[in-house]
Amino acid sequence: MERLLANRKYIIIGFFILVGALFLVRLFYVQILVDKYILSANNNVLRYMTQYPARGLVFDRFGKLLVYNEAAYDLMVVPRQVKNPDTSALCQLIGITTVEFRKRLERAKQYSPYRPSIFEAQITRENYGYLEEKLFLFPGFFVQLRTLRKYSFPVAAHTLGYIGEANPEVIAKNPYYKSGDYIGISGIEKSYEEILRGKKGMKIRVFDVLNRDKGNFREGKYDTASVAGTDLHSSMDADLQIYGELLMTNKKGSIVAIEPSTGEILCIVSSPSYDPNLLVGNIRKKNYALLLSDTIYNPLFNRALMASYPPGSTFKLVDALIGQQEGVITPDTRYGCPGGFSIGNGKMVACHPHPSPLDLAGAIQISCNTYFCRVFKSIIDNKSYVNTRTAFENWRKNILSFGFGKKLGIDIPNELNGNIPTANFYDKYHGKNRWRSMTIISLGIGQGEIGITPIQLANLAAIISNKGWFYTPHIIRAIGKNDSLNQAFMTKRHVNVDPSYFDVVIEGMSLVVTAGTARGAKIDSIVVCGKTGTAQNPHGKNHSVFIAFAPRENPKIAISVVCENAGFGSTWAAPIASLMIEKYLKRKVTRKDVEERMINGNLINGKLPESESGKRDISQD
Repeated sequence: MERLLANRKYIIIGFFILVGALFLVRLFYVQILVDKYILSANNNVLRYMTQYPARGLVFDRFGKLLVYNEAAYDLMVVPRQVKNPDTSALCQLIGITTVEFRKRLERAKQYSPYRPSIFEAQITRENYGYLEEKLFLFPGFFVQLRTLRKYSFPVAAHTLGYIGEANPEVIAKNPYYKSGDYIGISGIEKSYEEILRGKKGMKIRVFDVLNRDKGNFREGKYDTASVAGTDLHSSMDADLQIYGELLMTNKKGSIVAIEPSTGEILCIVSSPSYDPNLLVGNIRKKNYALLLSDTIYNPLFNRALMASYPPGSTFKLVDALIGQQEGVITPDTRYGCPGGFSIGNGKMVACHPHPSPLDLAGAIQISCNTYFCRVFKSIIDNKSYVNTRTAFENWRKNILSFGFGKKLGIDIPNELNGNIPTANFYDKYHGKNRWRSMTIISLGIGQGEIGITPIQLANLAAIISNKGWFYTPHIIRAIGKNDSLNQAFMTKRHVNVDPSYFDVVIEGMSLVVTAGTARGAKIDSIVVCGKTGTAQNPHGKNHSVFIAFAPRENPKIAISVVCENAGFGSTWAAPIASLMIEKYLKRKVTRKDVEERMINGNLINGKLPESESGKRDISQD
C-alpha cells in the first residue's frame, strides 16, 4: 500500500512537471520564436517611429541657397490596429475614394499586419492641420514627420535632380532603405545620395488604446537620434544659370560653362526643361507622367549630357592641334582653296569664297573646309605609319585624349559617351583594307560618324584655353565644411598634344571673333576666343554650334552652346555664348538689342526667321 501511494506521488509530481514544462515551452515559443505575438502585444502600447533626418542643403558658388527642406507628413497605418474606421470621413480628409482606401489597406496588410507602412505620403503642413484634429478617431493611423525638397529658383532641374520612394530593387540591394524611405532618383540628389541623406534615428512612443500619445517609452532610454545630411556647395552660378535658361526659352539645345582652371561647372542648361518643384510631394507622380508623355519637347531629356551631335567646324581646332603634333603641318602651312575639296567622281566638299591661300590661323578664322580636309588627309596618309588603319588608330587615340568618345566622369548621372568611330567600324562598313583617307574625309570637318556631347564641347574649349590640360568637369566644389572633394576632380588630365602647338589655334580663335565668322560675339574690353560650327542634321535643319573661352589671358570661363535646328553657328549659338560670357565676367549685360533678339527668338521645331530659312552659307559656320 505504501509503495502504491509512493508511486502515485511520483505520478502526480511528474504530471505537474510535465504541465509546467509544456507551459514553459509554449511561453518560449510565443515570446521568442513567434514574433507576431510580440509585435501584436507591443504595438498595442508601443510605436516604433523612424526619425528621418533632414537632407543636406545645396548652395551655389556664392552661397545662395538652391535646395532646402520643408516639413511634410506621411500618414502611416498599422493594419492590425485598424478597428471599424469611419472610412468615408478619413477618405474625405485625405482626398481619396473608398475604393482606393481599401486597396491601400490591403497593400499595407500584405506588407505586414503588425508593422507601420505609408498610407498617404507627403501631406503638406496645411493639410496636416485638418488631419491632426481628427486623427484620434482613427485607431491604427498615425502621422510620421518627413521633409520635402524645395527649390529656391525654378531652374537646373536636370542637375539638381529629385527624390522619390525607394523601389523594391533598391531595398533588396541596400539594407539601409525600408519601404517608404526616400532616395535620390536623378541629378546630384542621386550621385551624392549617401552624403545628402544623413542617418535615420528611432523613437519608441507609448500609445493607449484610444490612439493617444502617452510619451516616450522608458523615458527615451532606447531612442536613437537622427543625423542630418551633409550640405553640398556647388560650383553653379545661380544668376548665370537663370540667365542661360532665359536665353534658351523656346529653343532646343544646351549651354555648358566651365571654369577652365578648376573644371568647376558654372552652369549647365538643357532646354526645354521644367520647374524642379513639379516633382516634389504627392504631385510628383502625376507631373512626372505628364513630363514623360511629352514626346515633342522631351523636357526630361538632359541634352547637355546625353545629346550627341556632329561638332561641325568646331572640330577643326582638334585636327589643327593633332596635325601639328604629327608634324604634317606648321602654323605657316598654306593651302589654296578653289571653292572646295575634290573627293573624286565629280564630288566635292564645298567651301565658301574667301581669300586664298591661307595659313593655319587664317584657316581657323575663315573656317576653310578645303584647308582642314587637306590637314586630315595628311594625318591619315602620314608615311610614318605602315598603313591607313595604323595612322587612323593613332589619330583616334589622340582624339580620345581630349575626352571624346567616352564619359568624362562628371558627378551628374546619365552622362553618355558620344562617338568616335573605330577602324573596325569602317572595316565592317566598307570592307577590310577597302577604305582610305578620302573615304572618311568628312571627319576632318567634324561631320560623318563623329558624335560629341555639349559637355565634351565645353571641355574642349577649356582644354584649348589651358593649352593642353583639364580637370574632370564637376558640379560640386565642396562637401560640408571640410572642402573635401573626390580626388578624380583634383587630378590634371593632359591631352596628347604639346602645349606649344596651342598658340596658333588660340590666335585663330581670337580672329574668329574679331574678324571672322563670329563677329557678333565681340564684347567691349574682353578678348573672346571662339569657333563657330554648323552641324549637319540628316533629320531636319542644321544645328547652330559655338564654343569659346574668355578672356584670352588667364581665362575664367569656357563655354559651349548648341541650338538645335537653328542653322548657322554665328546667328544663334555665338551671340548666346557671348551674352553668357558678358553676364559672368561683368555681372551685367549692356547689349540689350542682342539680348532681346536671343530671348525672343523662337526656334522650337525649327521655326527659323524668314531670313535664315534659305540656302546655307558656309561663311557663317
